[in-house]
Amino acid sequence: MSQETKAALASLDELRDWTRKSLAGASDPAAVANIKAALFGRKAGKVNDLMKLLASLPNEEKKTFGQAVNTLKDELTAMIDAAAGALDAAARDAALRSRAVDITLPGRRMHDGHPHPLTDTLETLTGIFSRMGFHVRTGPHIEFEKYNFDLLNIAADHPARDMHDTFWMWDGVVLRTHTSPVQIRAMLKEKPPLRIIAPGAVFRCDHDATHSPMFHQVEGLLVDRHVTFADLKGTLGVFARECFGAATAVRFRASYFPFTEPSAEMDIQCVNCGGRGCNVCKQTGWLEILGCGMVHPNVLRSCDIDPDRYTGFAFGMGVERITMLRFGVNDLRLFFDNDLRMLRQF
Repeated sequence: MSQETKAALASLDELRDWTRKSLAGASDPAAVANIKAALFGRKAGKVNDLMKLLASLPNEEKKTFGQAVNTLKDELTAMIDAAAGALDAAARDAALRSRAVDITLPGRRMHDGHPHPLTDTLETLTGIFSRMGFHVRTGPHIEFEKYNFDLLNIAADHPARDMHDTFWMWDGVVLRTHTSPVQIRAMLKEKPPLRIIAPGAVFRCDHDATHSPMFHQVEGLLVDRHVTFADLKGTLGVFARECFGAATAVRFRASYFPFTEPSAEMDIQCVNCGGRGCNVCKQTGWLEILGCGMVHPNVLRSCDIDPDRYTGFAFGMGVERITMLRFGVNDLRLFFDNDLRMLRQF
C-alpha cells in the first residue's frame, strides 16, 4: 500500500477520534448540531474534504479508501445520533424531576356529570305520562302555518300570528310556537283511539325573567269514545301528585283557548308556602302550571275525525315553568346561561 494511502487512512482515524472527543464534550443539542455540520457540511465538511484525497491515490487503492470513507460516515452518523438521543433523554429526565409529583398528596376530585335541570324535568314528565299509557311523538321545529295555526282553529286575525309574537321564516312557514302541530300531525296520520304526548322546543318573541325566545313544552292529547272533562281532571290530578308530591292540591279555572272548548287553566297549591301565601304565588296560595280543555270539534273535523263519535282532551305545560317550581329557581334565564356555579347545585 502506498504511503499516500496509508496517510489518508490515518486521517480517517484522526477524524473518528476528533468526533468522539467533540461529542463527549457536547452539553446540548445545539453543540451536537454544530459538530454534525462540521462533519457533513457541503462547503467545509471534514468528510467531504477526505474525498478530495482520492485524486492523489493510486487507482488500484482508490476503491479501498472509498469504502473506508463510507464506513466512517456510517460510524460518525451513529455516534451523532447516539449523542443527540442521550441529550434528549437527559432533558426529559430533568423536566420530569422538575415536575415531580408528590404521590402522598390527595388527588384532584373529578366532578360527576349529571342531567341539566330541564333535561331532568323533561324525563320526569315523559315518564309520568308514559306510565299512564301516553306515547311520545315529535315533529319539526320549522312548521307550516297550516299545522301551527289553521288546523288548530286559530283565526287568521288572531294576535298570536303577529310578528311580535311569532318568528316567521317566510310566507306560510314559522318556527313553531307550540308543540300542538305534533298533535295535528298525529290525528291526521293515526285513527282514534289516540293517547300521545309531544315534548320539545318551541319559539316565541319574548325574553325576560320568566320568558325566553326558545323554551320547551310538553303537550298531551287523548282522543277516544266517551272521553269527558272528568277524565282530563283525573289525568292531570295524577300528574300533579306524581310531579310535586302526593299531598299536592289542584284546582281548575275557566279559561279560553281557540283549540279547546271548554278550556281551563290548572293551578297547584304553592310549592313554596304550602298554600299560605307568599311572594312566589303573589299571596294567593296557588300557582298556574298548565292550560287544558276538551278538543274543539272544529279541530277534530279538520283532522277528519267525527266529533259526534269521538271526543278528546288536550293539555300543555311549559317545562321551564315546571322546572322553576321543582327546583326553586326564580329566573328562567339561568337555565340558558351555562353558569357552572348554578348548574352544580343540581
